Amino acid sequence: MAARNVIIIGSGPAGLTAALYSARANLAPLLIEGAESGGQLMMTTLVENFPGHRDGIMGPDLMDHMRAQAEKFGTEFVQSHVTSVDLCSTPFTVKTTDAEYKAKTVIIATGASARLLGLPNERKLMGHGVSTCATCDGSFFRNHEIAVVGGGDSAMEEAVFLTRFAKKVTVVHRRDTLRASKIMQDKARANPKIEWALNCEVEDVLHQDGNEVTGIRLRDNKTGATCDLQVTGVFVAIGHTPNTSLFHSQIELDANGYVITHDGAKTSIPGVFACGDVQDHIYRQAITAAGSGCMAALDAEHFLDNIPEHLQTTTQV
Repeated sequence: MAARNVIIIGSGPAGLTAALYSARANLAPLLIEGAESGGQLMMTTLVENFPGHRDGIMGPDLMDHMRAQAEKFGTEFVQSHVTSVDLCSTPFTVKTTDAEYKAKTVIIATGASARLLGLPNERKLMGHGVSTCATCDGSFFRNHEIAVVGGGDSAMEEAVFLTRFAKKVTVVHRRDTLRASKIMQDKARANPKIEWALNCEVEDVLHQDGNEVTGIRLRDNKTGATCDLQVTGVFVAIGHTPNTSLFHSQIELDANGYVITHDGAKTSIPGVFACGDVQDHIYRQAITAAGSGCMAALDAEHFLDNIPEHLQTTTQV
């Protein structure tokens, strides 16, 4: 089985941009879409901060446009789930539920999954009042009363950021002490728009007709009493999990499981590149993911240019 030039694992903004650049470089990339085709933007409604869309664009529409553009230039798509990879020998091996592929380069764009509370209405209302990204969705809540769930630095950062738009932000945390650093706690506590619901857990997200958040039901962990907090938005800020289980023990990861990159999109294995939220735990934006996808494709192209000529033949399998 002859090896392909590029296999891209993941189909969010990073993977699709990597595919577009690889395809335009005549590298005939194969993109394996994964279980959640399109990534986190498929759960997003209006995207107003992606350049080139003055009036905004729906998240799924943006991903459809990016996919069609990559396909136009020759990207081959496989609607399957990767079950294992072998990055320890070249050519690299990528196995899906029903096939096996060889590749001279692999671009990892598997993203990260936002941790959720596990409530029945949470996914149902995602993009309709429930969000995991204040930067993405904060502006939709001007003069609203909203809640941020979480007690770490990310939750404090999101709460402070959201006060730029919201009338009131209530931070909900299941313990009576926060996990956030002192400097972030002090910043949040000094903000007059932020109120606190500590030692409380969210039991349910309340809604009207299944498409509009009207509040959250809280349970006091000390007394067991419940009460309803009227909010129109709920921002879940309890962290993200990078989708790197396929690569453990094969590639260098940081303490939180994110792929470590250097000099662009290069990883600890020559010929393997990473882009998007799987290696970015700071910005986590569609535009930064797309930018790093471009970097990964250019790095892969440069790597292939330096492979001896007799290994350059690509066979479609």
